[in-house]
Amino acid sequence: MKKKNLIIFGTRPEAIKMAPLVKEFLINQDKFTTKICITAQHREMLDQVLDFFELTPDFDMDLMRPNQNLFSLTADIITGLKPILEEFKPDYVYVHGDTTTTMAASIAAFYSGAKVCHVEAGLRTFNKRAPFPEEVNRSVTGSIADYHFSPTETSKNNLLNENISSKNILVTGNTVIDALQYSITKVSSASFQDQETELVKGILNPKKRLILVTGHRRENHGQGFINICNALKQIASENQDTQIIYPVHLNPNVQKPVYDILKDVSNIHLINPISYPAFVWLMSKSYLIITDSGGVQEEAPSLGKPVLVMRDTTERPEAVDAGTVLLVGTNSEKIVSKTNKLLNDNVFYNSMSMLHNPYGDGTACSKIVEFISKL
Repeated sequence: MKKKNLIIFGTRPEAIKMAPLVKEFLINQDKFTTKICITAQHREMLDQVLDFFELTPDFDMDLMRPNQNLFSLTADIITGLKPILEEFKPDYVYVHGDTTTTMAASIAAFYSGAKVCHVEAGLRTFNKRAPFPEEVNRSVTGSIADYHFSPTETSKNNLLNENISSKNILVTGNTVIDALQYSITKVSSASFQDQETELVKGILNPKKRLILVTGHRRENHGQGFINICNALKQIASENQDTQIIYPVHLNPNVQKPVYDILKDVSNIHLINPISYPAFVWLMSKSYLIITDSGGVQEEAPSLGKPVLVMRDTTERPEAVDAGTVLLVGTNSEKIVSKTNKLLNDNVFYNSMSMLHNPYGDGTACSKIVEFISKL
């Protein structure tokens, strides 16, 4: 009898990291009946990823609302999943990482009697306010989950310290590397066409080195973003042979300081958020990346790109330990000095760009499928 899987996600990062797992289960249709449920906590950006990976959801909760808040979103996900879980009756429900969708779906799956499988399990900063609300989301999910797929030994040890049984934890590497390998192959093929990628190519000067910037985290709103923008302005001024491209998050708390401070800087290109394939292309063409994103910390080392992380803490210490990323927080002076060092010191640059990626080799999804097959 086939095992029934329900894979639930709601945001673009989750979709990217769960897409290769969906594909791996679909390859094994002799053993599994696998369905996709999206909450659409993010709508447009999520749809772009589904199109790119050629996936069609079986259940679309379509929950995104203007000015939605954590209270209503959490309630809507739990109540909205009830009829889906009752109809499909999955044996295993898969959630990813640390979003509100992840936390709420794990609660709903637990209520339904399904086994909860947590992909990217065990990440911790040990500060429930940073990142907010993600640190609590993943901790709650970890306490509910039956099976934990950890990207690294560090994340496994975090779970062991929370009295999770080792027999229910599998170190897999991160599924984002599986997704990245698929994506690089696809965007690099001669037949691939993507309008946003072509638009981005038209903006950039191919003779200048490229710095890719992303930033959106709640804990950086306010003075943090002002510091970041002032640093970027100084970097651009001091390195006229370099260009910065920044896909600016739509949150007004991000948009205002970014456009107020950076809109008239000639070698800084401020653009709207871009599709996943265009972003993968940008990462591949970048000289270095400045970000507060968790996923980018995992992806960039596979491309040989040094990363400066605009956070004071990270739930991904493996990359810091490996030397592929540096924490610079929102300290303007530190952002400027480390960027300039990477731009002007080849030995320092090579020491970060030629290191091994601690997040795996692109076989995470096959390891998960094999583990579930044997249960």
